[in-house]
Amino acid sequence: MKIFTSYRKKIKHYSHIFKDTLMFYRLAVDFFISVCLKEWGQVSLCSSAKDKMTCVERLTHATKKRPVVQYDFSQADPGFYKFPSYLRRAAINEAVGKVSSYLSNLKNWEEDPSGKKPGLPKAGFVFPCMYKGNMYQESSAYEARIKVFIHNTWDWIDITFRKSDVDYILHHCQEREECVPVLMRKGKEWFLTFSFEEQATLTSIPFKEQKILAVDLGINSACVCSAMCADGTVLGKHFFFLPGENDCLSHAIGRIKKAQQHGARKIPRLWARAKGINDAIAVKTAQFIIDIAVLYNVDVIVFEHLGLKGRKRGSKKQRLHLWKARHTQSVVTDKAHRLGMRISRINAWDTSRLAFDGTGRVLRGTESAKTNGSYSVCEFQSGKVYHCDLNAAYNIGARYFIREILKSLPETARLDMEAKVPSCAKRSTCTLSTLISIHAALAA
Repeated sequence: MKIFTSYRKKIKHYSHIFKDTLMFYRLAVDFFISVCLKEWGQVSLCSSAKDKMTCVERLTHATKKRPVVQYDFSQADPGFYKFPSYLRRAAINEAVGKVSSYLSNLKNWEEDPSGKKPGLPKAGFVFPCMYKGNMYQESSAYEARIKVFIHNTWDWIDITFRKSDVDYILHHCQEREECVPVLMRKGKEWFLTFSFEEQATLTSIPFKEQKILAVDLGINSACVCSAMCADGTVLGKHFFFLPGENDCLSHAIGRIKKAQQHGARKIPRLWARAKGINDAIAVKTAQFIIDIAVLYNVDVIVFEHLGLKGRKRGSKKQRLHLWKARHTQSVVTDKAHRLGMRISRINAWDTSRLAFDGTGRVLRGTESAKTNGSYSVCEFQSGKVYHCDLNAAYNIGARYFIREILKSLPETARLDMEAKVPSCAKRSTCTLSTLISIHAALAA
């Protein structure tokens, strides 16, 4: 599979000089969008993206052999004289994509008119691609030349990059294929964003021989990992806590709450601090998961499929709003694919509520006298007190293997297995004891 990553190089010493370039590019995209909307019947007949771009170019770009065109781009209202050819083609491709998406959404809305009708496409916040040779030339490792609109014409200017950005890319992306950079703005600063492509081969071991890492992401503990085999054998369990970061995040949330109680509505610095701490927690958690996966040489990392939409309630609703579980899973996915590991997600329903030993529903918080009101531990029906997140990690790994086993069985064998082990018929009731029972039935 192909993996794409992007890194930014900050352009030093310039702040406002690229505004005209960005403005003209977005006006060009708007111009080609209007042409595509009028001539979509002709453009849509083309099969490939290259043919569509050529079709729009024939309608808008005058040449020596084609002096008269229906929509002359160079004579359009803003004035696109000497507009670079590669930038023009990038604008055409952007416009074709936006119009195609709009017409597809419009067709779906006409078939089922629920919600608001799709609005006409616009350029929006698109940024220009600086094609190598025509728009971008490297002078040295830390310097380059780009063609921009300056002094009422398109001309080359010299730019300088930060040494830290260049050295970081050289260290991490030397073996990857570099794609076309994009001129982007963030706040008052300008960057060239480089995309890198690399090939990765994911493991294709049969599930019976796989080792997995079942991960339960939490709020009290950052994550709990359990390495497992297909027969339910637990190879290892690891806990990851970030007490310092959690304390800093609680302090940052308290400052935000206090400022809001005093009537402050816009507090960007306080929110930026809380966001930075939260990002650090997600990145450190993802790195810990990858380290444990490498330690046990696992083939698959298994997460819960978390539904985080809806209103949050309770004393920790602010922490739930800030919880970056999906961002953590995304970071782990990128790192794992680069190492050849696969990612899988299972049904998250009742993974913490059901005991892994099959004794039924656990008691948590105020439901049990043994837990002292804590939701970090739970009491089984047998009276045993166990860690909640570790119990969930066992059930997560078991549900992955149960799903793979049942998928591999023929229909009659699957029905026979559900008759022998009734709890495997419903995925949301499967636990580690269910997986052990299935293996016992298969062995018999």
